[in-house]
Amino acid sequence: MHMTFSSETQSIFDANGFYLGKMLLQRLKPEAWPFALEDLPEGTVLVGGAVRDGLLNKQGIVPDLDFVLPSHAIETCKSLVKKYGGRAIELDSKRDIGRYVFKNWKIDLASQIGQNLEEDLLRRDFSVNAIALNLLPTPFLIDPSGGLKDLDEKKLVAIAEGNLIEDPLRILRALRLMSELNFEVDSQTESLLGKHAELLETVASERIKMEIERLTNGYWADDVIPLLIQLKLLEPWRDNSNSQEPAPLSLKNVSSFTPNELKLAFPLVRLTHLLSDRGLVNLGFSRKIIRSSNLLRIWQQRNDGLAFVNLNELDRLQLHLDLETFLPAIILSIPNRDKKVWLNRWRDPLDPLFHPASPLDGNTLKETFQIAEGPWIGKLMFFLCKERAFGRLHNSYEAFELARYWLEHNQPFCD
Repeated sequence: MHMTFSSETQSIFDANGFYLGKMLLQRLKPEAWPFALEDLPEGTVLVGGAVRDGLLNKQGIVPDLDFVLPSHAIETCKSLVKKYGGRAIELDSKRDIGRYVFKNWKIDLASQIGQNLEEDLLRRDFSVNAIALNLLPTPFLIDPSGGLKDLDEKKLVAIAEGNLIEDPLRILRALRLMSELNFEVDSQTESLLGKHAELLETVASERIKMEIERLTNGYWADDVIPLLIQLKLLEPWRDNSNSQEPAPLSLKNVSSFTPNELKLAFPLVRLTHLLSDRGLVNLGFSRKIIRSSNLLRIWQQRNDGLAFVNLNELDRLQLHLDLETFLPAIILSIPNRDKKVWLNRWRDPLDPLFHPASPLDGNTLKETFQIAEGPWIGKLMFFLCKERAFGRLHNSYEAFELARYWLEHNQPFCD
């Protein structure tokens, strides 16, 4: 199935192609690239995200540069290495795709697929990613699928059903782009995404993980997640057996949070909502993320809706030990009247409950009381941590005296 485009967008570039091309090239600042434009063969075009983001004026300091060359892409990579240094990587020798790595730049070069450039562009995922910038001798835009119009309307339109089937990761990428760019997906494309959702299971887990990470970090992720769930794109990695699973949060009632606190909290909350613990494992997420998500899920289920006022001391301390680094993720779900209080305490690195720690470390305890290593040290440190957390220890003298008392009454070691 191939999408239809209006007659206004059938030409390979519209009447404004030269003006937009010149403007885009100025925005991308080729003088800052690690090579000169003249090092690329005539007929080379810039494609993909750099063109899209540059037209939206959202280009990064180090933009992702993807070039399509008439031929000899890997050979061109190697010639850049000889001239400027860096490394050349053969990504796909059969399709002649290489990567030029220079310091923090990663630049992909691929030889054209098909009989002409238009055929190459029409093999891509969405129209907004199928706009090309011709570089030499004169910059101009090439837009065979109406991508400029869709870019202006903030709309994602799939170029062809077969393109999604060829690389099913593009199905998930649509939702990621919506999350990052605040785009909508047209109804025909949305239907295709749901129709072929099961194909995502054939994609390498690392590629899926990278898309999910970017999606959950997107500013508009919470507007996209309901559609993601509706289309069942992540069904193989979700656990729908838990009827008490908390609803996704949104950018509401978060005025008490700093941008950095939201950046810390939201991705973890979204991941925990979207993926089961086993799903996180199967997709190759780090042990730290898997553990943090598991602990957040446990404490979400224990949330009493009253800022955990019903927890006893041991459980309250355990909450802060478990979630100390990511505490804003659980603060998002407590009543608004308590959010500011919790955040202010968490921001104070000396708060003994929100940043729990024993006032005496293991080595100090062993040296002071001349006793051997053993499991009792951890128990004693936990006891001191609890007493400090709830305001029953005020200085090191009190800590030493309480440790002495605890040792005398627990007899943790033997001859």
